[in-house]
Amino acid sequence: MSKQTFGWRRSSAIVVAGLAALSLVACSGGGGSNSADAGSASEGSITWWGWTPDKPLADKLIASFNEEYPDIEVEFVSKPIDTYDSVLGPAITSSDGPDVFNVAPGSANGGVNTFQAGAIDLAPAVEEALGSDWKDKLAASGVDGLSVDGKVVGLSAGAVYSGSVWINKDIFDKNGLTPPTTYDEWVQVCQTLEAAGQGCFVQGAGQWAFDMDTFEAIMQNIEPGAYAKASRGEMDYTDPAFEQGMDIWKAMFDDGIMQEGAIGLQQYPDANNAFMSQKYAMIMMGSWYTQYTVRDSMVAAMEAAGVANPEPFTMIPIQFPDVAGTGNTGEMFGDADYGLAVSAKSDQQAAATTFATWLTTSEAGQGAVANTLNDIPSLNGVQPEWDGIDLVNPDAQLEALKEYTDIAGSATEPRFASVSADLNTAFRDALIGVATGDQTAKQALEALQAVVDKQK
Repeated sequence: MSKQTFGWRRSSAIVVAGLAALSLVACSGGGGSNSADAGSASEGSITWWGWTPDKPLADKLIASFNEEYPDIEVEFVSKPIDTYDSVLGPAITSSDGPDVFNVAPGSANGGVNTFQAGAIDLAPAVEEALGSDWKDKLAASGVDGLSVDGKVVGLSAGAVYSGSVWINKDIFDKNGLTPPTTYDEWVQVCQTLEAAGQGCFVQGAGQWAFDMDTFEAIMQNIEPGAYAKASRGEMDYTDPAFEQGMDIWKAMFDDGIMQEGAIGLQQYPDANNAFMSQKYAMIMMGSWYTQYTVRDSMVAAMEAAGVANPEPFTMIPIQFPDVAGTGNTGEMFGDADYGLAVSAKSDQQAAATTFATWLTTSEAGQGAVANTLNDIPSLNGVQPEWDGIDLVNPDAQLEALKEYTDIAGSATEPRFASVSADLNTAFRDALIGVATGDQTAKQALEALQAVVDKQK
């Protein structure tokens, strides 16, 4: 998520230097899975770097792993989203860097194309674990999105999907409100809540990856599939459908759905903390947010948001409202949240590969992933053990979460996998520019189209 995904900044000078070194690693042929210093597959001490999952969830996954592999010690090192690329680049050119590290599809942080040279090919390991038909047993988003020219750079722990809104049901109930299903209802809900002294919807619109989520949700409502088609050059951003989408995006700021000062905030930590401290009743987040329906995870999140003596609240997902009046609702989109890559410079490659394949391909590992409610498992057929999960308010949440998980798991549209790094940056300028009035919708869309034309 995971906070994926969540204004990933692209390369800095440090990253560029790291990538140059990675090229040397690739040319030297180092990092093969059969290297002489690979270590033991059943014992050792390894480090795992990632921006997700949250450390308490990572520790739960590691504890489950250690039930089967007690002699492999795994330390999870959480790295901030916005500096992940800059610290990972130089780290994986060094033997002192992580043994396992997160990668992601497309142009988000940890981009698989950016860091593939620093990872071994995990194809032999996954084939050994699942057989020659292993691709049929895993979600396609995790296989295709984490491979480069046939090399399996990372193995997907699970996928995250966006296109939904989460609400604080307790606040809605207190104010006698039902979740909005149309644009006009959304505006009215916000007016009612604000009149009662309660914040309505919060978004860290300064972190543009989440702006892209909201814009894709708008476009899925206007014309399902258009967003991904345009990013692949199969449809023009100058199409009237995108102009309608930009107009709705701008209206959300003008009509008071977006909170005052949204552009000055980041989704993490600002908007997340504002929602967790119950200053606002709604937030644009995806399937990774399901983890906070669990009592202890919500308490930890509220404490991290600065809430003293937190009392967990009931939060549930709702469909993105029918903002265009088309009736196209419930359209979610997603990618592999993160893949586990094994460093080509690690001297513990065997133990690192054992951990990576256990978490991503075994029923036990994927069951542990499912039960964190952070990701939709990559291994087909694995579901959360709902009866053993301590939800804050199961009577109000359980059926909604089951339905939500089913909808997310059946989504086919990508989130970031089809968006190049240049297009990612262009979206930042377009969406923030339109929101602030510095660009017209036409200017923003022409700039997006120029990027795609250049890539053809």
